[in-house]
Amino acid sequence: MAEASLPLDTGPARVLVVEDEPKLSALLADYLRAAGHEPECVTDGRDVLPAWTARRHELILLDLMLPGLDGLSLCREIRARSSVPIVMLTARADETDRLLGLELGADDYIAKNPYSPREVMARVKAVLRRSRGGGGGGGGAHHPVPPADAGIALPLQIDDAGWRANWSGQALDLTPIEFRLLRTLATQPGRVYSRAQLLGQLHDDGRAVTERAVDSHVKNLRRKLQHAGAGECIRAIYGVGYRFDA
Repeated sequence: MAEASLPLDTGPARVLVVEDEPKLSALLADYLRAAGHEPECVTDGRDVLPAWTARRHELILLDLMLPGLDGLSLCREIRARSSVPIVMLTARADETDRLLGLELGADDYIAKNPYSPREVMARVKAVLRRSRGGGGGGGGAHHPVPPADAGIALPLQIDDAGWRANWSGQALDLTPIEFRLLRTLATQPGRVYSRAQLLGQLHDDGRAVTERAVDSHVKNLRRKLQHAGAGECIRAIYGVGYRFDA
């Protein structure tokens, strides 16, 4: 798998901590500094977009319940502007909330109860590793995905080293998870992947994630592909999973 070539050390990053509980915010900031990162703490939802616009943080730790503007609304606003990684932190562990956060574009979702700052740091490292790329020895080259029919030129191009993809020359603004999902499906057009198989490709850190999360990511990926003019290239196979049609 491409994961073997990912760097073990993600290096320092600017991280925006959006948390209205002062003690928890300070604790996260301390752990981030200890890991070499540069945290900036914001307590009010209305201050998030101005702070991120000013410094363009490389990752956002986003609480769900905030004064001024809630985390789900912020996730929607940020994702409309950027593919910056977003990790949601919340005391609400209901599956509906978790899936909604993923549908809006969050890259990860961590429940506070029980809450482990070390787990957060591990997730931060994993998300940064994926977002910064290094997913293969492509040397920065763009590789057209092999079509099911070798006589048909597929307009999808995937840059493994840069973790970028485009359709007919139009860049796809994908989250790291959406990129991994597209790469997995499109590398073998016509093959049907079960949700369990796709989960194994999307997450390699043993987290507890339901297969319904795949549906949320596929929904977002389909929307972006359709916006680029790709049409219905990812098809749902009832009772089985998903297939990429060239």
